[in-house]
Amino acid sequence: MLKVPEHVPERGQPGGAERPVGELVHQLVEDGKAYARAEIGLAKAIAAAKASALALPAGLLAAALFIAMAALNALAFGVVLALAKFVGPLLAGLIGMLVFALLAGGLAWYGIKRIGSVL
Repeated sequence: MLKVPEHVPERGQPGGAERPVGELVHQLVEDGKAYARAEIGLAKAIAAAKASALALPAGLLAAALFIAMAALNALAFGVVLALAKFVGPLLAGLIGMLVFALLAGGLAWYGIKRIGSVL
């Protein structure tokens, strides 16, 4: 149930309808400021709650990203070692770099294309 503010006179009290317009406008402005402060406080509380709820999942995703990068490095190293038996270590390194650079470029191109279609 809503609580009646202290500054609002009860019905039947003397002077309830005789307040000056300037005082009423001032009170309206003050009430508006209080409402805006309350809304900002609510928005801050909601944002803080969401941020604290997302902290652990964000940390887990960051750890997963680093582990995936390590796995990709191991794959690249394995490709280079496998190619080194056939074409020599330097050329194997260049071929491995070219293959993974093309893969990264293709993924980046596709991602940019998808972003462009959304915007």
